[in-house]
Amino acid sequence: MAIILAFVAGGVNSVGFLAYGYFSANMTGNVSLVSETLSDWQLRVAAAFFTVILMFILGAFLSSLFIQLGKRQQLRTVYALTLGAEGAILMLVGICVSVQPDAVNGFGVVGLLALSMGIQNAASTRISGSRVRTTHVSGLATDIGVGLALLWGTRGDAQRNEIFVRLRLHAVTIFAFAAGGIVGALMYTSFQGLAFCLFAGMLFALCATYLK
Repeated sequence: MAIILAFVAGGVNSVGFLAYGYFSANMTGNVSLVSETLSDWQLRVAAAFFTVILMFILGAFLSSLFIQLGKRQQLRTVYALTLGAEGAILMLVGICVSVQPDAVNGFGVVGLLALSMGIQNAASTRISGSRVRTTHVSGLATDIGVGLALLWGTRGDAQRNEIFVRLRLHAVTIFAFAAGGIVGALMYTSFQGLAFCLFAGMLFALCATYLK
């Protein structure tokens, strides 16, 4: 699941950047852009980037809230339904961008993409017990550095094996994110906005396996 979700996140991030010049999953970069545009008194642009950040937070909030409520009601398919909601947003964006490419607002689309990335990041965090955040490459890279340091000073085989497992998970997740970015760029050159629909299809297929 971590591989597929990271792949989708990397692809969506890549397509969104190629289409509109903004990242939907890179909140660190967006915060930096808010600071930069504020320093140049570009208040409207800063507000737009800040809105993208808020949409990401909103997605994480709604995802986590839905998962909490689902668990209270013992809804076994709560994670699948949460990821299905992300897929529905991506499908909607893909259709709108393809049908009326000149009518859509770039920041509006990036905001919806950020909403979907927030949903995914919160869901993957809850599913993995905070071990994986599929859109947070900076955190994953940090975890790899920390894990390597721990590995250097650990003697017990059981502890070393546990650290190796975490390192492998983080490394594979980063690789999947990068691979998704490459595929997303290639898909955008061929399919334009429909690339979002293809990534949504991957999420729906993943959800279907957990709804059985």
